[in-house]
Amino acid sequence: MGANVQKKKIDVKRIDKIIKSYDKSEESLLAILQDFQRAFQYVPEEGMRRLARYMDVPESKIYAMGTFYKALSLKPRGKHTCKVCMGTACHLKGAGQILETIERELKVKRNSTTEDGLFTVESVNCVGACAMAPVVVVDEDYSGHVRQSKVMDILDKYK
Repeated sequence: MGANVQKKKIDVKRIDKIIKSYDKSEESLLAILQDFQRAFQYVPEEGMRRLARYMDVPESKIYAMGTFYKALSLKPRGKHTCKVCMGTACHLKGAGQILETIERELKVKRNSTTEDGLFTVESVNCVGACAMAPVVVVDEDYSGHVRQSKVMDILDKYK
């Protein structure tokens, strides 16, 4: 599988339980990968291997699905996902500075996960909430009209 996939001790019993909770058909592949994502905050390499063997499909097919879908990640993600909208309206209202504040305060680069595994910080093209620009989304919670001075108040709710 991919050389950039981080090694982490994974509960193979949990992987097998997820796999066996579905019908043994290729139609179940994406749903299983999504369950891996929910259970582990990413799709573990061992999960892809075991899934390929169980379903008797090439590992490359599972890996292709894991890298194609944006909702799936092959690297461990944080417990919470913090997205900063960088769309035109948000950008014009200071989203770049907000993202820099988050990076500095959490000591993380964009599109990475904090060392403690609490947050994955992402810059995204648009969250579809232009009237609230600039927007920060943590998990499914939207915060609009965000100011640099309020960024940590937003994030502290999730610590």
